[in-house]
Amino acid sequence: MNIFTSFRHNVHIDPNSDNPELIEEVSQFPCTYLVDDRWTAAFMTWRQPVNPSNVSTEFGPPSMSFFLYNQDGRQAIARPYLDGRKPTGEIGPSKLNDSYIPDYRPLNNWDTGTNAPSENFIWHFEEFRYFVRDDWQQVLSHKADGTVISGSVNTLAEAFENGREIKVAIRGLCKDLAKHSDNALDHEVFVKVGAGYYYTDEKIFIAGTHHLVRVAPAIPLSYASKNWDFGWVIVRTDGLTVLRLCDPYTLKFTDSHHHFAIRWFVR
Repeated sequence: MNIFTSFRHNVHIDPNSDNPELIEEVSQFPCTYLVDDRWTAAFMTWRQPVNPSNVSTEFGPPSMSFFLYNQDGRQAIARPYLDGRKPTGEIGPSKLNDSYIPDYRPLNNWDTGTNAPSENFIWHFEEFRYFVRDDWQQVLSHKADGTVISGSVNTLAEAFENGREIKVAIRGLCKDLAKHSDNALDHEVFVKVGAGYYYTDEKIFIAGTHHLVRVAPAIPLSYASKNWDFGWVIVRTDGLTVLRLCDPYTLKFTDSHHHFAIRWFVR
């Protein structure tokens, strides 16, 4: 998914500037969620913070800008810092940004001064548009134990051998992040895969996903203390998955094995 927004330089970039120039932005949101079969949201997963300017363009501090946009326009950002800075704050609710910024309405802030601050907000852009590709074709759906529901591994392998793009929808990937995981909302996380491997005798397809962000399933999706992380997933057509997840507060990685129901798409 791509999202188009437009905003004024002296509103969104530098409130102290007298430059009212309109800026247009199109950003990729390559990780998307479907929650309870009725709510969608998307994550920007690849962005380092950028300070654009027509005079001098620079990177922000070494960190990731995990922007989250819900289908109703509610937004959020989580920012794990990558430079090993020493925390100056505590994990938990934080004071709202009380400085007046036109078009910006803060909702809540979390973990300010830690290595992984986040906030939820509404930004009233000049224009806001979604671009969605609807030409993906589902070729395989299977249960967590690999039992095929529809489609076939052969169809997936044939598409793979012809160089087509592959995307997966992993059901229940973020269940463990919910406060009461037994009652977590049903959800699917959609993300493209990178390298794929097909075992031609055993008829097993294995792939590594692109970078993704996990957050506790909810409507709307939002960040809070300890309800999110990020990483990569190895997916297989027999349902076995391997999660390599990073704790955003410590930047320590953990690998774990699971089984998830998965749908496979190609284009």
